[in-house]
Amino acid sequence: MADLQALKSGNLYTVGWISALPLELAAATAMLDEEHATPTDFIPSSSDQNNYAFGRMGEHNLVIASLPAGVYGTISAATTAQHMLSSFSNIKIGLMVGIGAGIPRLKEYDIRLGDVVVSKPEGTSGGVIQYDLGKAKADGSFERKGMLNRPPLALLNALSSLEARHIKSGSKIALYVNKMLERYPRMKKGRPKIPSYMFQGVDNDKFFESAYLHIGGPSCTACDTAREITRDARDSTDPEIHYGVIASGDTLVKDAVRRDELAKGTGEQCICFEMEAAGIMNTFPCVVIRGICDYADSHKNDRWQGYAAATAAAYAKELLEVIPRAELQRAEKAIKILQEG
Repeated sequence: MADLQALKSGNLYTVGWISALPLELAAATAMLDEEHATPTDFIPSSSDQNNYAFGRMGEHNLVIASLPAGVYGTISAATTAQHMLSSFSNIKIGLMVGIGAGIPRLKEYDIRLGDVVVSKPEGTSGGVIQYDLGKAKADGSFERKGMLNRPPLALLNALSSLEARHIKSGSKIALYVNKMLERYPRMKKGRPKIPSYMFQGVDNDKFFESAYLHIGGPSCTACDTAREITRDARDSTDPEIHYGVIASGDTLVKDAVRRDELAKGTGEQCICFEMEAAGIMNTFPCVVIRGICDYADSHKNDRWQGYAAATAAAYAKELLEVIPRAELQRAEKAIKILQEG
């Protein structure tokens, strides 16, 4: 493989991308149109211990950071984002891209594994809420403390444009995932502790009644199919995209009853749980994109993680397509937005 070319300056990177897990980082870098070496002038800030990958998607140069191995949650994400902005002061927008747990609401949000959930301001929320910061009230609801920022205007405009495009002509997610797998065929085959990035099949997407616990083992082959919730077959296996409120916190949710209680207690129509976004919304102007790999229940396993990471990265790639380079160049720097906020 030829040596990667390096851009002259870190100031040429205007998009910051954060992924928490190595499998998410793999999907992000595999989705690049062009990989770059470290900028020739790059000198990280004295406190910056992030590892970075560099590249181009469409018209935009982006820098990608992942959280330290084995260190997850809101605080780690906040530190990673702050260090990125301190070292790359010309970043205009941010993307938090990876996997999450779906909260299906069958009448409103028929979320399936491999679908993509995107944070979008709704009601009193900027698109992300921290469900474990606040206090429980006597009526069983949860009073949140503090507010999390909305994404910057350039991203909100892009979300609207892309949503309208998809209504007319559908998304390119499946196309981009297939192209990624053609380019990197090794990602097709799952190996121990490394899931496949291919679609895992409708038969492996099972959604059970909240009170029904997993029987045991790495899959649901022993679980009672009579306790599975019947959902209408889709016309296509291509992932669907859901816009709404994402619930973020440091607790990994693996119980469906608890999932439903937490979702109801937020007072918002939350459609996804994840563990990093609440740490960065007030320090890293961004939108959160999550591929759904489980339903935050006892039946969760790792089978869908690779594919979910790929669909999230593919949506992020398509989102960047609808942001004109000239518009991003005119946008305020993320660090300035934070200073003014």
